[in-house]
Amino acid sequence: MHRTWKIASIVVAGMVVIALSGLANARDKKMDGQALFKEHCKVCHGADSDNGEYTPMTLIQDQWEEFFSDTYVDTHKDVVDTAHGGKKVTEVITPEMLEKIKKFAIDHAADSEHPMTCG
Repeated sequence: MHRTWKIASIVVAGMVVIALSGLANARDKKMDGQALFKEHCKVCHGADSDNGEYTPMTLIQDQWEEFFSDTYVDTHKDVVDTAHGGKKVTEVITPEMLEKIKKFAIDHAADSEHPMTCG
């Protein structure tokens, strides 16, 4: 009987972990590009950052396109995201999230109609 309770407890704990991770992913999927940029980019690329300050206005649209298509993975594949479980940034940011961040950066680039710093 005691063993049955242990197994049941382990199963319930596993289900809770899965549910909580699903909620975090659902929250990130609902976030817009600006919120994702603030949460995942600005933390390492804010003012006075050793990694350089980057806002959408830092680059023009073509430079953002090039960054996301040619540079992002190479420059971020080994970066650890301590705010999100110590996983690598490229594992934390899903392709859907990256697409929203990219759209936000391009839509508010220095040469766009609505340049933005991201606040």
